[in-house]
Amino acid sequence: MRGKVERYIVERIVENGGLLFGVIDPLDYRSLDDAVETAKRVYEGGADLILVGGSIGVQGEPLDYVVKEIKGFVDIPVVLFPGNVGTITRYADALYFMSLLNSRNPYWITRAQMQSAFVVKKFGLEALPVGYIVVEPGGTVGYVGEADLIPRDRPKLASAYALAGQFMGFRFIVTDAGSNPKEGHIPLEMVREVANTIEVPYIVAGGVRKPEEAEKIIECGADAVQIGTAFEIDSAVDRVKRFVKAVREGGKRKNRKISEEI
Repeated sequence: MRGKVERYIVERIVENGGLLFGVIDPLDYRSLDDAVETAKRVYEGGADLILVGGSIGVQGEPLDYVVKEIKGFVDIPVVLFPGNVGTITRYADALYFMSLLNSRNPYWITRAQMQSAFVVKKFGLEALPVGYIVVEPGGTVGYVGEADLIPRDRPKLASAYALAGQFMGFRFIVTDAGSNPKEGHIPLEMVREVANTIEVPYIVAGGVRKPEEAEKIIECGADAVQIGTAFEIDSAVDRVKRFVKAVREGGKRKNRKISEEI
């Protein structure tokens, strides 16, 4: 059964075609308050969802503080993007309950999830079942997650992992090129291949720096883009609004429809 946050995401995809998720990794900022301030501007710019977390992970009181502060001024979901079992707080609305499908280490596929499952239940967090796929160059998440990186020129491999994830019951698929890769976001050919293969919501992360890039990604079939570093560098409200407008425009031209029944 879908929870409140999952229903919200699916309904907004159906309504708007393309969504913008802002990613706040508190460790990337000079202070926790700077991270919170960026989240505020991302929200004011019209983002559909705020993700908090990162590959190495902030945990304990700093994570509690950031999420509580963000929750104090937003009326959109605040979702955890956990780097490990410790990067969980009861103050979020939900979390990506992720399996790194192309990891070489079973820890990142099922064991970390097993170790955190009772905590997630105790905290009352909504678990969003996410099949997570890391693409070259992979960045920190590829290194930490011991990923067999998907080559950028092998879109069929990404789509095969994505379809396997759907068949295993994951209700979201994320492809991630890592944080701020010099190569940029994953190739549009790969976006198309994955989008045309699966029926569940598809999210593209890593290396999306410009509104026009986000627009093309959505137009090629993705349902949402995650923006982190680009907003860390410049989170002016007007700039966030340009990204939101771009993903909405891309959504108007997107041919792919997700299954509302899955």
